[in-house]
Amino acid sequence: MKTRPNPRNHPGRYEPAPVPFVDRIKTRLNLSEKSYSRWVEARAATRQVRRGVREIADANFLKVLSAFQACQLSEALLAGGTGYGYDDSGREGVDRLFAQTFGCPSAAVRLQWVCGTHAIASALRGNLRPGQTLLAATGAPYDTLLPTIGHPQDYDGSLRSFGISYREVPLKEGTVDVPAVMDALDERTGLVFIQRSRGYTWRPSFSIDTIARLITDIRAKAPDVVILVDNCYGEMVEELEPTEVGADLCAGSLIKNLGATIVPTGAYLAGTERAVERSLTAFTAPGLGSHVGPTLGMARTMAQALSMAPQTVAQSLEGLITASWLFENAGFETSPGWNEARTDTIQAIKLGSVQAQRAFCKAVQSFGLVDSRATPVPVVQPGYRDPILMAGGTFIQGSSAELSADGPEREPFVCYLQGGTSRLHVELAALSALEQLERTRG
Repeated sequence: MKTRPNPRNHPGRYEPAPVPFVDRIKTRLNLSEKSYSRWVEARAATRQVRRGVREIADANFLKVLSAFQACQLSEALLAGGTGYGYDDSGREGVDRLFAQTFGCPSAAVRLQWVCGTHAIASALRGNLRPGQTLLAATGAPYDTLLPTIGHPQDYDGSLRSFGISYREVPLKEGTVDVPAVMDALDERTGLVFIQRSRGYTWRPSFSIDTIARLITDIRAKAPDVVILVDNCYGEMVEELEPTEVGADLCAGSLIKNLGATIVPTGAYLAGTERAVERSLTAFTAPGLGSHVGPTLGMARTMAQALSMAPQTVAQSLEGLITASWLFENAGFETSPGWNEARTDTIQAIKLGSVQAQRAFCKAVQSFGLVDSRATPVPVVQPGYRDPILMAGGTFIQGSSAELSADGPEREPFVCYLQGGTSRLHVELAALSALEQLERTRG
């Protein structure tokens, strides 16, 4: 072994010569020569695209920093409260932070919302009335929202059971069919729903520019209709959020982007004062609305997570870009492509079979920081139509901000790789999954 003098210690002592980082990775993970070469090439090929991600992260951090400076939070205010949460200073401070960040008058950040679907359900119930119609402008919503709507089958307590009807405008070749949306708008339309991310569908996620143009067209025909954007997985990926381009409301989960992997549960809504307050009234009770909901000592964590979110999201995106390059160059179809614009933290990879899905998820699970020895098995989870296979070796159960992969066992057998606080973590899990798939294919 080569050695060199160690000037910090006794002159007679020696330490090993440093091994280049990439060589240490190869040795530590026992990568094949093929995988190692692919990884080095992928990092080089994607360098410029990943640099663009860091520039967006910097712009978003400046926006978050400005929000903190405007809100002037103090240590004492972040303590929050318990019980009913009346006058909870932590809640009020975090709500102001989110409103400032989202460039809108109001926001509600609540631990008591157990997921993004829960917050969206509150928004739908609060802003729709019997006799009105919910219009989905971006095709079928995510699986877990369909029972809330009462579509295709009704559920007790659904919108449909309360006399709220539903219309859906299918996508046209993966894009919003704007003329069809305009035709579907009528005097009964109370709320237009836009889903930014792809969900479990093989279609692109929608950019803020696409959402802005759609909102402009909707406003021209129906200026008073409420526009709600499901913003899950999209926060901090671009420089603007839906509320900054005209949406009345946007919603998302805190165990995704804005929780930065440290918030253990919860969700948020941001938008106009009226739309947010109506949502909170449906969530709590008339007369209570935004006045209750203790932060239980977590206001500090929620505020800190917001400050970390731009960099956390950027690390995930850089890893996903490299993963996309790796799988594309191995002959797999990916969405988005490695050099395509990103508008969420999801990388879809078409695998072609149940066996490939299972091999992929097992490999990703093996890189989990928790439960890395577990083997993912398909389970029909509440709100889903098909068995879901999920790799989630995460500190927070179901956290999509941490490295995970999932997908329904149905055609076209796609796995959705997402999250990751370190680009290296995402890249190495992707390399392992690719190696496993190639061994399976023989």
